[in-house]
Amino acid sequence: METQRKSKHRKTNPTTIVASSSDQVSSLEWEEIAMAQEEEDLICRMFKLVGERWDLIAGRIPGRTAEEIERFWVMKNHRRSLLR
Repeated sequence: METQRKSKHRKTNPTTIVASSSDQVSSLEWEEIAMAQEEEDLICRMFKLVGERWDLIAGRIPGRTAEEIERFWVMKNHRRSLLR
């Protein structure tokens, strides 16, 4: 009598994607944020002073959120790492 081996891995449908609001988005899916040169300079200077305190940095730039500042920083540094 032949017996079939059962796979230890569950079969999943690759087209089904379950996402929750707490999932993080890959930086590759982000759109690049345009910043004025003054904003970029201020972000760089503030980052050197306070580190990754994006809400504090965003408080110094009117109209920008902490998420935008962080996204800009990640994208900018990602491009630099590719050039090295």
